[in-house]
Order: sequence, then C-alpha cells, then structure tokens
Amino acid sequence: MSEEDDEIVLQLADPPDCARCGGAGLLSARFSHSWKNVRGEEVPGMREAMLCPVCDRGEPAADRLLAFFVVHETLVGLR
Repeated sequence: MSEEDDEIVLQLADPPDCARCGGAGLLSARFSHSWKNVRGEEVPGMREAMLCPVCDRGEPAADRLLAFFVVHETLVGLR
C-alpha cells in the first residue's frame, strides 16, 4: 500500500448534500477502500463518507465532530 492509498481528502467548502435526508452536509471525506470479489481477489476503490448534523446525531464519533463544529463555527462559514 502506498502513501497515496492512505490519503484521506476532507472537503469542508461546499460538501455535497446528505444522501440520506437531502440536508446540507458539514464535511465529506474520501478515502481508499477495498473488498474481495467472489474469486477472493482484492478490488481497490474509493469511498466517500458524509457528516450530516441531522442523520449522524447520536453516533458517538459523529457527536464529537459535530460538537467540534459548534465550538469552531467559523469552519462552517467556509461553506
């Protein structure tokens, strides 16, 4: 695995809307992700995760990030 494979890209400015509720997302993260196909071969790919202030509320890891954005509200202004 190369350093590029370990890269995580965060998007704070104009992240896409939440696919679950359609509301505004706070951030999105793109990262490498792989899985095994039916032949047992590894298939590399990319995955994107969205932080939504509505849908992710109540999830322990998400709650900590949501609290961070409340405290550092100027980051939300990047949108």
